[in-house]
Amino acid sequence: MSEPLFGGCDIGSTTGKAVLVRDNSVIASVIVPCLPRPEKTAELVINEAISQAGLSSVKDVTYLVGTGYGRVRIPFANEDISEITCHARGASWLRSSVRTAIDIGGQDCKVMGISDTGRVREFVMNDKCAAGTGRFFEAMCRVLHVSLEDISSLSLESKAPATITSQCSVFAESEVITLLNEGVDVADIAAGINFAIAARLVSLARKVGLVQDVTVTGGCAKNVGLIKCLEEKLKAAITLVPGDPQIVGALGAAILAREAFARA
Repeated sequence: MSEPLFGGCDIGSTTGKAVLVRDNSVIASVIVPCLPRPEKTAELVINEAISQAGLSSVKDVTYLVGTGYGRVRIPFANEDISEITCHARGASWLRSSVRTAIDIGGQDCKVMGISDTGRVREFVMNDKCAAGTGRFFEAMCRVLHVSLEDISSLSLESKAPATITSQCSVFAESEVITLLNEGVDVADIAAGINFAIAARLVSLARKVGLVQDVTVTGGCAKNVGLIKCLEEKLKAAITLVPGDPQIVGALGAAILAREAFARA
Protein backbone atom coordinates (compact mmCIF):
# COMPACT_ATOMS: atom_id res chain seq x y z
CA MET A 1 0.00 0.00 0.00
CA SER A 2 1.42 3.40 -1.00
CA GLU A 3 2.02 6.17 1.49
CA PRO A 4 -0.80 8.75 1.88
CA LEU A 5 -0.62 11.79 -0.41
CA PHE A 6 -1.30 15.29 0.90
CA GLY A 7 -2.00 18.45 -1.04
CA GLY A 8 -2.01 22.20 -0.67
CA CYS A 9 -3.71 24.56 -3.11
CA ASP A 10 -3.05 28.30 -2.78
CA ILE A 11 -5.28 30.48 -4.96
CA GLY A 12 -3.98 34.03 -4.74
CA SER A 13 -4.87 37.23 -6.55
CA THR A 14 -2.47 36.71 -9.45
CA THR A 15 -1.32 33.06 -9.39
CA GLY A 16 -2.51 29.64 -8.32
CA LYS A 17 -0.07 27.24 -6.66
CA ALA A 18 -0.36 23.54 -5.84
CA VAL A 19 2.00 21.28 -3.91
CA LEU A 20 1.78 17.53 -3.32
CA VAL A 21 3.66 15.91 -0.43
CA ARG A 22 4.28 12.22 0.22
CA ASP A 23 6.47 10.65 2.89
CA ASN A 24 7.91 14.03 3.96
CA SER A 25 8.96 14.92 0.39
CA VAL A 26 7.52 17.31 -2.20
CA ILE A 27 6.64 15.21 -5.25
CA ALA A 28 4.99 17.96 -7.32
CA SER A 29 4.72 21.76 -7.35
CA VAL A 30 3.02 23.93 -9.95
CA ILE A 31 2.39 27.66 -10.44
CA VAL A 32 -0.14 29.00 -12.96
CA PRO A 33 -1.55 32.48 -13.74
CA CYS A 34 -5.01 33.01 -12.26
CA LEU A 35 -8.05 32.53 -14.44
CA PRO A 36 -11.10 34.81 -13.95
CA ARG A 37 -12.76 32.32 -11.57
CA PRO A 38 -10.83 30.85 -8.59
CA GLU A 39 -12.40 27.39 -8.89
CA LYS A 40 -11.14 27.15 -12.47
CA THR A 41 -7.65 28.21 -11.38
CA ALA A 42 -7.77 25.58 -8.64
CA GLU A 43 -8.79 22.85 -11.07
CA LEU A 44 -6.09 23.85 -13.55
CA VAL A 45 -3.25 23.94 -11.04
CA ILE A 46 -4.17 20.74 -9.19
CA ASN A 47 -4.60 18.82 -12.44
CA GLU A 48 -1.14 19.92 -13.55
CA ALA A 49 0.30 18.85 -10.18
CA ILE A 50 -1.47 15.48 -10.42
CA SER A 51 -0.03 15.00 -13.92
CA GLN A 52 3.46 16.02 -12.75
CA ALA A 53 3.27 13.42 -9.96
CA GLY A 54 2.24 10.72 -12.45
CA LEU A 55 -1.19 10.25 -10.88
CA SER A 56 -4.61 10.06 -12.50
CA SER A 57 -6.99 12.14 -10.40
CA VAL A 58 -7.32 14.53 -7.47
CA LYS A 59 -9.10 11.59 -5.81
CA ASP A 60 -5.62 10.13 -5.33
CA VAL A 61 -4.93 12.90 -2.79
CA THR A 62 -5.67 11.64 0.73
CA TYR A 63 -6.34 15.09 2.24
CA LEU A 64 -6.03 18.59 0.77
CA VAL A 65 -6.07 22.05 2.33
CA GLY A 66 -6.99 25.18 0.38
CA THR A 67 -5.57 28.60 1.15
CA GLY A 68 -5.26 32.09 -0.35
CA TYR A 69 -7.88 34.59 -1.45
CA GLY A 70 -9.83 31.95 -3.35
CA ARG A 71 -9.62 29.22 -0.70
CA VAL A 72 -13.37 28.98 -0.10
CA ARG A 73 -13.93 28.38 -3.82
CA ILE A 74 -11.72 25.29 -4.12
CA PRO A 75 -14.27 22.51 -4.73
CA PHE A 76 -12.00 19.55 -3.92
CA ALA A 77 -10.44 20.90 -0.67
CA ASN A 78 -11.17 19.03 2.55
CA GLU A 79 -10.82 22.30 4.48
CA ASP A 80 -9.47 25.81 4.07
CA ILE A 81 -6.92 27.61 6.24
CA SER A 82 -5.73 31.24 6.09
CA GLU A 83 -2.66 32.00 4.02
CA ILE A 84 -1.00 33.56 7.09
CA THR A 85 -1.04 30.21 8.91
CA CYS A 86 0.03 28.34 5.78
CA HIS A 87 2.96 30.63 4.95
CA ALA A 88 4.25 30.41 8.51
CA ARG A 89 3.99 26.62 8.51
CA GLY A 90 5.59 26.27 5.09
CA ALA A 91 8.50 28.60 5.90
CA SER A 92 9.13 26.81 9.20
CA TRP A 93 9.03 23.38 7.52
CA LEU A 94 11.61 24.47 4.95
CA ARG A 95 13.86 26.20 7.49
CA SER A 96 13.12 25.46 11.13
CA SER A 97 15.16 28.45 12.37
CA VAL A 98 12.82 31.02 10.74
CA ARG A 99 11.18 33.31 13.30
CA THR A 100 9.97 36.14 11.03
CA ALA A 101 8.46 35.70 7.57
CA ILE A 102 7.65 38.58 5.22
CA ASP A 103 5.17 37.57 2.54
CA ILE A 104 4.73 39.84 -0.47
CA GLY A 105 1.61 38.85 -2.34
CA GLY A 106 -0.11 40.20 -5.42
CA GLN A 107 -2.36 42.61 -3.56
CA ASP A 108 -1.26 42.51 0.06
CA CYS A 109 1.84 42.11 2.17
CA LYS A 110 2.14 40.63 5.63
CA VAL A 111 4.74 40.03 8.30
CA MET A 112 4.45 36.99 10.56
CA GLY A 113 6.22 36.23 13.81
CA ILE A 114 6.70 32.47 13.97
CA SER A 115 7.14 30.26 17.03
CA ASP A 116 9.66 27.42 17.27
CA THR A 117 6.81 25.01 16.45
CA GLY A 118 5.99 26.77 13.17
CA ARG A 119 2.86 28.50 14.45
CA VAL A 120 1.94 32.17 14.04
CA ARG A 121 3.00 34.12 17.11
CA GLU A 122 1.83 37.49 15.81
CA PHE A 123 1.16 39.08 12.43
CA VAL A 124 0.34 42.35 10.72
CA MET A 125 -0.79 42.89 7.16
CA ASN A 126 -1.43 45.65 4.66
CA ASP A 127 -4.41 44.90 2.43
CA LYS A 128 -5.85 48.42 2.12
CA CYS A 129 -3.81 49.51 -0.89
CA ALA A 130 -1.28 48.19 -3.39
CA ALA A 131 1.74 49.69 -1.62
CA GLY A 132 4.43 47.09 -1.07
CA THR A 133 2.79 44.40 -3.21
CA GLY A 134 3.24 42.61 -6.50
CA ARG A 135 0.63 44.92 -8.06
CA PHE A 136 2.82 47.89 -7.16
CA PHE A 137 5.76 46.26 -8.97
CA GLU A 138 3.59 45.53 -12.00
CA ALA A 139 2.46 49.17 -12.20
CA MET A 140 6.06 50.39 -12.01
CA CYS A 141 7.17 47.92 -14.69
CA ARG A 142 4.51 49.23 -17.06
CA VAL A 143 5.80 52.78 -16.68
CA LEU A 144 9.44 51.76 -17.11
CA HIS A 145 8.67 49.30 -19.93
CA VAL A 146 10.69 46.58 -18.23
CA SER A 147 9.94 43.14 -16.79
CA LEU A 148 9.80 42.18 -13.11
CA GLU A 149 13.14 40.41 -13.59
CA ASP A 150 14.61 43.63 -15.01
CA ILE A 151 13.61 45.56 -11.89
CA SER A 152 15.77 43.19 -9.86
CA SER A 153 18.85 43.22 -12.10
CA LEU A 154 18.69 46.95 -12.84
CA SER A 155 18.41 47.77 -9.15
CA LEU A 156 21.72 46.02 -8.48
CA GLU A 157 23.43 48.26 -11.08
CA SER A 158 22.32 51.51 -9.43
CA LYS A 159 24.93 53.93 -8.11
CA ALA A 160 22.49 56.60 -6.87
CA PRO A 161 19.00 55.21 -6.06
CA ALA A 162 16.18 57.63 -6.79
CA THR A 163 13.90 58.78 -3.98
CA ILE A 164 10.27 57.72 -4.36
CA THR A 165 8.19 59.07 -1.50
CA SER A 166 4.63 58.07 -2.39
CA GLN A 167 3.22 54.90 -0.83
CA CYS A 168 0.23 55.03 -3.16
CA SER A 169 0.92 53.21 -6.45
CA VAL A 170 -0.95 55.88 -8.44
CA PHE A 171 1.13 58.76 -7.05
CA ALA A 172 4.32 56.69 -7.18
CA GLU A 173 3.62 56.09 -10.86
CA SER A 174 3.47 59.85 -11.39
CA GLU A 175 6.77 60.22 -9.50
CA VAL A 176 8.42 57.65 -11.73
CA ILE A 177 7.17 59.38 -14.89
CA THR A 178 8.59 62.67 -13.57
CA LEU A 179 11.94 61.03 -12.84
CA LEU A 180 12.06 59.59 -16.36
CA ASN A 181 11.30 63.01 -17.84
CA GLU A 182 14.11 64.49 -15.75
CA GLY A 183 16.54 62.00 -17.28
CA VAL A 184 17.15 59.90 -14.17
CA ASP A 185 18.77 56.57 -15.01
CA VAL A 186 16.33 53.64 -15.15
CA ALA A 187 18.62 51.59 -12.90
CA ASP A 188 18.44 54.31 -10.23
CA ILE A 189 14.63 54.43 -10.54
CA ALA A 190 14.45 50.62 -10.21
CA ALA A 191 16.55 50.82 -7.04
CA GLY A 192 14.30 53.60 -5.75
CA ILE A 193 11.24 51.40 -6.31
CA ASN A 194 12.82 48.56 -4.34
CA PHE A 195 13.83 50.90 -1.53
CA ALA A 196 10.28 52.35 -1.39
CA ILE A 197 8.77 48.88 -1.03
CA ALA A 198 11.44 47.87 1.49
CA ALA A 199 10.58 50.91 3.63
CA ARG A 200 6.91 49.91 3.63
CA LEU A 201 7.74 46.35 4.66
CA VAL A 202 10.11 47.48 7.40
CA SER A 203 7.35 49.58 8.99
CA LEU A 204 5.16 46.46 9.14
CA ALA A 205 8.01 44.34 10.52
CA ARG A 206 8.57 46.78 13.36
CA LYS A 207 4.94 46.38 14.45
CA VAL A 208 5.42 42.64 14.81
CA GLY A 209 8.91 42.83 16.31
CA LEU A 210 11.75 41.53 14.19
CA VAL A 211 13.24 38.24 15.39
CA GLN A 212 15.89 36.39 13.40
CA ASP A 213 16.07 34.27 11.30
CA VAL A 214 14.16 36.38 8.78
CA THR A 215 12.89 35.08 5.44
CA VAL A 216 10.78 36.41 2.56
CA THR A 217 8.09 34.37 0.81
CA GLY A 218 6.01 34.97 -2.31
CA GLY A 219 7.03 35.68 -5.88
CA CYS A 220 8.66 39.01 -5.01
CA ALA A 221 11.25 37.12 -2.95
CA LYS A 222 12.88 36.34 -6.32
CA ASN A 223 13.74 40.05 -6.64
CA VAL A 224 17.37 40.01 -5.47
CA GLY A 225 17.49 43.81 -5.53
CA LEU A 226 14.53 44.03 -3.17
CA ILE A 227 16.08 41.51 -0.77
CA LYS A 228 19.27 43.59 -0.69
CA CYS A 229 17.26 46.77 0.04
CA LEU A 230 15.31 44.99 2.77
CA GLU A 231 18.49 43.80 4.46
CA GLU A 232 19.84 47.34 4.41
CA LYS A 233 16.63 48.82 5.84
CA LEU A 234 16.12 46.07 8.42
CA LYS A 235 19.81 45.98 9.37
CA ALA A 236 19.42 42.21 9.43
CA ALA A 237 20.34 39.33 7.16
CA ILE A 238 17.57 37.64 5.19
CA THR A 239 17.84 33.88 4.69
CA LEU A 240 15.70 32.64 1.82
CA VAL A 241 14.12 29.22 2.16
CA PRO A 242 15.39 26.47 -0.15
CA GLY A 243 13.40 26.03 -3.35
CA ASP A 244 10.80 28.33 -4.85
CA PRO A 245 9.57 30.98 -2.34
CA GLN A 246 6.35 31.37 -4.35
CA ILE A 247 5.02 27.94 -3.31
CA VAL A 248 5.56 28.35 0.44
CA GLY A 249 1.85 28.94 1.15
CA ALA A 250 0.76 25.89 -0.84
CA LEU A 251 3.48 23.82 0.81
CA GLY A 252 2.34 24.94 4.25
CA ALA A 253 -1.21 23.96 3.32
CA ALA A 254 0.00 20.48 2.33
CA ILE A 255 1.89 20.09 5.62
CA LEU A 256 -1.21 21.18 7.55
CA ALA A 257 -3.26 18.69 5.53
CA ARG A 258 -0.93 15.93 6.69
CA GLU A 259 -1.23 17.07 10.31
CA ALA A 260 -5.05 17.27 10.08
CA PHE A 261 -5.22 13.74 8.66
CA ALA A 262 -2.95 12.44 11.45
CA ARG A 263 -5.28 13.93 14.07
CA ALA A 264 -8.41 12.40 12.55
